[in-house]
Amino acid sequence: MKECFSRLRNMDLRAKALPILAEFVSSFLFEFISIAIRMLRPDISYNIQLLITAIVEALGLSAAVFIAADVSGGHINPAVTLAFAIGGHISIPTAIFYGASQMLASMTACLCLNRLSAHKTVRITRFSLKIKGIFASILEGVMTFVLVLAVLVALDPLRADTKSRAARMAFVAGLATFVSVLTVGPLTGASLNPAHSFGPAFASGKYHNQVVYWVGPMIAGAVAAPVYRMVRS
Repeated sequence: MKECFSRLRNMDLRAKALPILAEFVSSFLFEFISIAIRMLRPDISYNIQLLITAIVEALGLSAAVFIAADVSGGHINPAVTLAFAIGGHISIPTAIFYGASQMLASMTACLCLNRLSAHKTVRITRFSLKIKGIFASILEGVMTFVLVLAVLVALDPLRADTKSRAARMAFVAGLATFVSVLTVGPLTGASLNPAHSFGPAFASGKYHNQVVYWVGPMIAGAVAAPVYRMVRS
């Protein structure tokens, strides 16, 4: 009997740890791909480079979301996790563990890139000198709102085709990222993800303007959940 209860406890622990591990792995893959493409500086025009970055980041996020969608929900982003917690999709403790996993994955990916590139500086997320920090944060917030709301709609449990939920989430997350990089990328860097901005800052030791990439996206995530609930009702 004791052995039986021990197995049940171990199974419960694995069931709780697996989604957190899925968030770590998927977040690591996205961060590694996204930061790697931003570190490359090929001898091509800026517009072409921006388009390549948008495509690679969109595909990278789509793949990462699809990998973890059926296990953890494929958040990859603390702003998405916050929206899921406020919307009642996950518990507060789970959201905290997801967020910590995403942050750790981002830091690990950037440190790996730093080592693999012979200590080449990992590029931190910056906003254009043409705009002020508050406007950069607002732009980041608006585009993050679009991303989070799109993911929540794709998750809608009222849809009949629940089997394709992971594919829908992956597609809309990638599409929102693609559009965001092309539209606000030149102005803010189009992070839309606090963990995505924190990893390079940690690896480089440069924490400039981190508040810009935390305040806007996290407020957007908090607002998206009740807005989705109102729209759905």
